Amino acid sequence: MKIKGYWIALLLFASSVLSACQPLDSPKGPLVSVDRVINGQVLEVVTPVGPPPGVYKVRLEGIDAPDLRQKPWGEDAKQYLNALIANHPIRIEPARELPDRYDRLWAYVWLDKKLLNEQLTAVGHALVRHEQAVQLKYGKQLIRAQERARLGGLGVWRPENPMRETPQEFRKHKQ
Repeated sequence: MKIKGYWIALLLFASSVLSACQPLDSPKGPLVSVDRVINGQVLEVVTPVGPPPGVYKVRLEGIDAPDLRQKPWGEDAKQYLNALIANHPIRIEPARELPDRYDRLWAYVWLDKKLLNEQLTAVGHALVRHEQAVQLKYGKQLIRAQERARLGGLGVWRPENPMRETPQEFRKHKQ
């Protein structure tokens, strides 16, 4: 009897581990090409479909990349995002219904099955916007990615050159 219970427990544990490792559902949303990377959190995309076809600014949801004036972190984030995309089409999964006051669509951005919002955070090129992270669709993933980057001393978390102000604090003081 004890052996049978052991195997059941082992199977339950193994199935929970395997299900946690499964990739996310295929990302949904339009496939677009990137016109340019504006900074570590904003892209200009070209869409051949509506509403209406044209060039749109897309703001990556849930993250806050360093301002370009925060040297060297802002430029590092922009270059990293540019290298990730490198002439590949991306998929835009809208996160909010309406554009913000700067006319940017807030979205999750996918390259194949990689969530770029998470990728930037995982390497320390962006911070999670904590005031809303738990409520976001992929918020827990973003928080885990940031913790890994922080513990690994990556990007803005490098011990020899850490970023002293969050992007939000920096923009507040520099406005």
